[in-house]
Amino acid sequence: GVGKTTIAQAIYNRFYERFEGKSFLEKVREKKLEKLQKQLLFDILQTKTKVSSVAAGTALVRERFRRLKVLVIVDDADDVKQLRELVGNCHFFGPGSRIIITTRNERVLKEFAVDKIYRAKVMDREEALELLSWHAFRSSSCPSQYLALEREVVNYCGGLPFALKE
Repeated sequence: GVGKTTIAQAIYNRFYERFEGKSFLEKVREKKLEKLQKQLLFDILQTKTKVSSVAAGTALVRERFRRLKVLVIVDDADDVKQLRELVGNCHFFGPGSRIIITTRNERVLKEFAVDKIYRAKVMDREEALELLSWHAFRSSSCPSQYLALEREVVNYCGGLPFALKE
């Protein structure tokens, strides 16, 4: 993809120390809500918490986190109902908290009524060439004997950073 998860991971790594609690919930669309709630509670409270039902998990999150400044990344979300039961709304967390959601479907963000939407963009040709050169040759430019191949690879990847990195 465009690198939404990579961007979210970079934000998490850069800023997590500024928060009292933190959680990076990966590949949310693939996981059951109860498991995600348990992970969120464990990540922030640093202790295992029993979650008897989705409703109980939602209540626990609201009750335990409302005074904490937390950073929560919800990666690859695709269901508004799941988001509401997992992170509720801004009143579930203390002042200064940040909830960052990555998704392939902008409609999910609009229905969840997020404050700001950042659209990750594909790289332009020059940025893509430079990224590939750094990963392939540890230099900002490509050796002349590989220029044609480098351009072919960039065209094939279509400016997607993750494809170029790999």
